Amino acid sequence: MNMDFSAGLRERDSPVGLLAGWGRFPILFAEKARQLRIPVVCVGIRHEAPHELRELVQRFYWTGVARMGRMIRCFKKEGVRQVVMAGKIHKTAMHQPWRWLRLWPDWRTLRFWFRRSRQDNKDDSLLLGLIDEFATDGLTFASALDFCPELLVRAGLLTHRPPTKKEEADIAFGWELAKEMGRLDVGQSVAVKEKAVLAVEAIEGTDRAIARAGELCRAGGFTVIKVAKPQQDMRFDVPTIGTATILTMHQAGARVLAIEAGKTILIDEGQTIDLANRHGISIVAR
Repeated sequence: MNMDFSAGLRERDSPVGLLAGWGRFPILFAEKARQLRIPVVCVGIRHEAPHELRELVQRFYWTGVARMGRMIRCFKKEGVRQVVMAGKIHKTAMHQPWRWLRLWPDWRTLRFWFRRSRQDNKDDSLLLGLIDEFATDGLTFASALDFCPELLVRAGLLTHRPPTKKEEADIAFGWELAKEMGRLDVGQSVAVKEKAVLAVEAIEGTDRAIARAGELCRAGGFTVIKVAKPQQDMRFDVPTIGTATILTMHQAGARVLAIEAGKTILIDEGQTIDLANRHGISIVAR
C-alpha cells in the first residue's frame, strides 16, 4: 500500500472520492478505506454500482453514467480532491436504440462528447478524457490499488491442478495474442484451444466472451488468457477475476485460466481458488 498517500488523507481528514461501477471491487475498496479510517464519498453509477456501498461510505450519491456534471458537483460539494475508480461500466448501453433518451446526458457530458467527436471511443480514450475533464475542476485520480495492493495476484500456480503440456502451449500462444489485443485497446481476454482462437473479448466483456467460446467449442477443454494492456494505466480498467469468472468458465467448459501476476485483481481469493479446485479448473499467474 502507498502509506504516504493514505496517511496524508488521514492527516487532513479529506474524503477520498469513489466513482463506483459494477462488481465486488468497489465494496472491497470501501471496506479497506473504512479499515484505514479514511472517509469515502461515493458516486455510484446507477444500474451498475452495488447497493451495499451506501452502508460502507460516509456519503453516497447515485448518478447516471452520462451525468458527468453531477459527478463533479457531488465530489466538490463534499470537499473531495482525489478520486478513484473501481468497478466495471458496461459500454453496451452506448449502442442501444434511442441511447440519448436512455442515458439522458447532462450538459457537461454533451459538451465533453461533442468536443471529442473526432476521436475514437476506445476504453483508454474515454477514461483518460474523463480524467482530464475532472482535472479542470481540480479533481485528480489515483489508483484504488494504492489502498488494497493485496488484491493483485501473486505469480505461480494458484490451484491444485497444473496445466498440461498442451494447455501450456495454448497459454503461450494466446498470451501474445491477448497482449496485442490489449495494445490495440480492443479487449483483455482470448479463448484458445489447440492453438486456435475461439473468441476474443471486445465490448461484451470477459464473461460473455468465455460463454461464446463455449458455444463454439462444445467439446470444452479450452484455455482462457486474460492480461493487462502493455500500456496499462492502473487507475482504471485493471483486469479482474473472481468467482463469477470461474462459474462462467465451468458452464462453458473451459479448463485453464492464465492471468498476469502483479497486474490482475483477484477478488475473494480463497473462494475463487476453492471454486476452481472444485471444478478442476487450473489457474496460473505468469
